[in-house]
Amino acid sequence: MSARTIGLVLALAAGAVLVAYPSADPTPRPWGERAVLDLPFHPVAFLDARTAVGTAPSPDGSAVRLVLGELELRRLPAAGNPEFGTVTAFDGGFAWTESVDGGKVGLWTARTDGTGVRRLVADMGSTIFNDSQYDLVIAQSKVWWVTASTTDVTEVRSVPLAGGAVAVRPERGAWSLSAWPWLTDGAGALRSLSTAAAAGMPTTNTEQPVCSPVWCRVLVMSSGGLARIDAVRVDGTGRRRIAGSSSRAAINDVAVLDRFELVSTPSSTSDLTGTEALDVYDLAADRLVPISSAVQGVFCRNGVLWWATGDPEALTWNTLDLRTV
Repeated sequence: MSARTIGLVLALAAGAVLVAYPSADPTPRPWGERAVLDLPFHPVAFLDARTAVGTAPSPDGSAVRLVLGELELRRLPAAGNPEFGTVTAFDGGFAWTESVDGGKVGLWTARTDGTGVRRLVADMGSTIFNDSQYDLVIAQSKVWWVTASTTDVTEVRSVPLAGGAVAVRPERGAWSLSAWPWLTDGAGALRSLSTAAAAGMPTTNTEQPVCSPVWCRVLVMSSGGLARIDAVRVDGTGRRRIAGSSSRAAINDVAVLDRFELVSTPSSTSDLTGTEALDVYDLAADRLVPISSAVQGVFCRNGVLWWATGDPEALTWNTLDLRTV
């Protein structure tokens, strides 16, 4: 089930409370800080294993609200097809994007306790978002993002967290943000915004890499399609097989916290149930850790992994704070 579908299901709920319930998922949970939450809103980011930022309709259905637990941060008219987009956390707060009717994308911030809500940018430009935790990057006391310019130029934009003018830096090529200060082209190449240094993993024509500054996820292809998924350090060392031909990367981001690759694998009933198995490959321990045998939607931001289980009409949200592993 896609994030948008899950959002539509949860849009039938109202209110915003965090309540812990016993897990219906039989998978043992000795690994990291976890929580099982019955959330009457669609979580779009977790600040820790139990504290979520999410979206929910107003009680009368006339608006869509951005909430932090029980606290309403923002609301936009439902008739305008509002979208509260990417959310990223930083020390003491978090930032998010919002738009109405596919129009100008605005950038907002708030403190971790939900106070201090303010708009930083009214029009972020032609934003390029890839369903990645790096769609917004907080570094050097600024919020960074990328926008489309021309076919061969990407604009890297930034604004101070304290507010001020937007700075624009053109970069030749098609780039997205990765872990600061790196850009990635989504095909194995990296470029540093600080030093202009370039990096990338050497591959063959049967390999399709996507790289972070430390690790690359490599789809190894054969004449019949995907043969396996490997993880390799950017310098080409440390290669290991993390999944077979029936699996796929569960999220776009490579090596969360420079350590964890998230892998999902369909079963013979996945077409009927819409669920897949979820595993985490721990690159530090070189082992695959089973997380759940049946998930609907997998997400990871700020080092917190979350997924949905249970009845699609009454989803339960499960979280794992990978920072505690």
